[in-house]
Amino acid sequence: MKELDLGKERIPKLIKKFAIPCVISMIVAALYNIVDQIFIGWSEAGAFGNAATNIVYPFTVISLAFALLIGDGSAALFSLSLGAKDKEKANKSIGNGLILLIFISIVLTVIGLVFSKQILGIFGGNPNEVECYQYAKDYLRIICYGLPFYIIGQGLNASIRNDGSPKYAMVATIVGAISNIILDPIFIFVFKMGVKGAAIATIIGQILTFIISIYYLKKSKQFKVNKESMQLDKSICLKAISLGLASLITQLAIVVIIAVANNLVSKYGYMTMASTGAPYGAVIPLAVIGICMKVFGIVVSIVIGVSLGGMPIIGYNMGAGNTKRVKETVKYILITNLIIGFIAFVIFELFPGFIINMFGSGNGTEYMEFAYYCLRIFLGGIVLTCLIKSISILLQSMGSSLKSTILALARDVIFFVPSIIIIANLSHSVVTMLWSAIIADVLAFITGVILLKQEFKQMDNLTKETIIEDEKLKLGKSLLNNKVVITISREYGSGGHFVGKLLAEKLGINFYDKEIIKLTSKEFGFNKNYIEQNEEQSVKSSIYYTNDDKLFESESRIIEELAKKEPCVIVGRCADYVLRNRKHVIKIFLYSDIESKIKRVVKYYGLDKNKAEKEINKINKQRAKHYNHFTNKNWNSFENYDLAINVDKLGVEETAEMIKNIILSEDKK
Repeated sequence: MKELDLGKERIPKLIKKFAIPCVISMIVAALYNIVDQIFIGWSEAGAFGNAATNIVYPFTVISLAFALLIGDGSAALFSLSLGAKDKEKANKSIGNGLILLIFISIVLTVIGLVFSKQILGIFGGNPNEVECYQYAKDYLRIICYGLPFYIIGQGLNASIRNDGSPKYAMVATIVGAISNIILDPIFIFVFKMGVKGAAIATIIGQILTFIISIYYLKKSKQFKVNKESMQLDKSICLKAISLGLASLITQLAIVVIIAVANNLVSKYGYMTMASTGAPYGAVIPLAVIGICMKVFGIVVSIVIGVSLGGMPIIGYNMGAGNTKRVKETVKYILITNLIIGFIAFVIFELFPGFIINMFGSGNGTEYMEFAYYCLRIFLGGIVLTCLIKSISILLQSMGSSLKSTILALARDVIFFVPSIIIIANLSHSVVTMLWSAIIADVLAFITGVILLKQEFKQMDNLTKETIIEDEKLKLGKSLLNNKVVITISREYGSGGHFVGKLLAEKLGINFYDKEIIKLTSKEFGFNKNYIEQNEEQSVKSSIYYTNDDKLFESESRIIEELAKKEPCVIVGRCADYVLRNRKHVIKIFLYSDIESKIKRVVKYYGLDKNKAEKEINKINKQRAKHYNHFTNKNWNSFENYDLAINVDKLGVEETAEMIKNIILSEDKK
């Protein structure tokens, strides 16, 4: 099958190829815990089992967060390196990422087994709720044994996808999920293992995903994992981690939400609500919020899948400097995720009962009542959430890890956590506190729009700089071929020196003013101080060959050599006259009114304001006399020049720009 060109193929076609398998992979990954919760909800454990998995769920999200920190970061660096044609760095980004995944998986497994009691306590586990707590303890212990397989398998998924094999990445995840779906009812109902059976089915699926992912390393397309690529490189590791921070924080933010929400509903669940008078207790809110978060996770998984599908496209084109395609990809992804968010919003608002009944039957009135509130309020800002999550991943793909991290923190930590704590403490109501999610969505969305605009602005500036440099290069080559020389004669204080220097920079050619003094001194042995004091000064008429004549002749020869060798801008020294018989010479005279000249010499040359006019007139008379002596022409007669410009009309910068444009148009002719 022909590989698609990330730099040329139609954006919709590329996104379809990468995003669809990625979305399926993300949904399937999210289903691991949801499938467990659905089957557990229909088992004898019921709401207690669902509450237990909700207590353990944050730790599995933490594990996924670190898997994505390394996996997504390494994959993003891999794509950027490919776009920049740095094959060695691309290989190292994957090899180093694998070593980091192995290390972090071992660390988290040990933490989960050794500190299980503390972990359950942090996420709302209450030993007084004996049945619920025991379920949570059993589930966590078994899940920990599968963490190395889970973390490495999920971490490699992004690298496989960015290597141009999104379907393989999808299959690796789907096989594990299907295995979990098949084995869940067998272990839970047939073997009557309940919550423990669900955990065992989950880790078997994770092992299968791990095996398929590891096998891919032998058949990779654009990277090679070997001893050299796995040799840890500090700069590679730090860059990958910085690029993966947004993924880490996006997942950890979910943990923070669940931890804070679980503890608050446990505290205020038994308090009577002013609106209904119904006490919900702790188990009902814990179970329902757990369900809401996992349904929320499904929608976010789709959005992240679409966004990650654009990562190789964005990363490659950012590395290649093609910002137009980057913007087109971002726009397409945002519109897609906006539609996804709207569909989710309609479902949550119109069909909350259908969703909640998927997770168990025979739910009581209070259970269903709180569930309706939770789905409609807590997830009421889902459209904005989808855009926020999407922008965060897109910023990450563009290499802007700081902005991505800020946005990932904004919605779930900076805005949500303070909001829910304040509202809960003021209202003492588990329903009222649900509105904190919508508040966080609105504020984070505004933040996301601002950050994305800033990124686009920086991108535009980079594009402009690139265009200017390209224009300079093209123009410079053209000028080089013709060896065009621009001579500038100028009144003292008119800003002619600065115009000439800016013009040379804009054209990408050399500038000569005082530089001619150095060249003349080196070539003909004149003392530099003597040249500075005597060039362009008034000369005494004489029938004899004087030092003034010798100096003029020496500088003229330098000017002629420069004109033969390269295109350039030359200021003063009768250069227009010296090169009068040469083709491709543009002769310019710059002047200004006396007030402007006084301001310039006072500001830039430090002359006394009261004496400035006298000094200006003196120097200009010397230049006129010098020019007349060696050319037998009037220095300030415009007929000697191709262009005569009053610098005051446009200013120094715009005068240089205008001359550049004139030269460019003439050069094209």
